Amino acid sequence: MEMDTDKIDDAVLGLLWLTLHEERRAWKGLDWDALDRLHQKGMIANPANKAKSVVLTDEGLRCAEELFRTLFTRPVP
Repeated sequence: MEMDTDKIDDAVLGLLWLTLHEERRAWKGLDWDALDRLHQKGMIANPANKAKSVVLTDEGLRCAEELFRTLFTRPVP
C-alpha cells in the first residue's frame, strides 16, 4: 500500500484549523513529516522551533478552513 501524502497533508491542514487560536496559530501536535511538507508548500511557517504552535500563512489559513469544512462537517439539512 502506498500512502498519498497529499491527502494526509490536507487532513492535517484541516485539523490545524480545528485547533486554531490567536487568529492564525494552531497547535502543532501532529505528524512532523506532514508539518514539514505543509511548510514546504507555503501553508505554515517553519514548525521547527520551540513554540508549541505553528503560524498559518494567509494561503494556509484559507485552505485550512476550506479543508476543515470539506472533510469534517456535515451539510445543513
